[in-house]
Amino acid sequence: MAKYVMWGSYCEDVLEKRAPFRAAHLQGLQQQKDDGLLVALGPTTDNTKVFGIYEAESESAVRQLVEGDPYWQNGIWTEYKIYAWNQVF
Repeated sequence: MAKYVMWGSYCEDVLEKRAPFRAAHLQGLQQQKDDGLLVALGPTTDNTKVFGIYEAESESAVRQLVEGDPYWQNGIWTEYKIYAWNQVF
């Protein structure tokens, strides 16, 4: 499987707006990690950007994971880009 990096942005007032969706979001991420698809994911310290590393069959598989997340579906993540990643170290 290939590795992919996801960079995205959060909405304004993310800490307040994410509250109703946080439990489902974290549960889904844990399932992705358990399934070996998600390597790591989290916000920048200023809570404006999100960064994730995935290991998946294709970019489209990563897009399905991102777009199936409650944060994407409810506008907490406002944009994202995926890049194929060549891990050297």
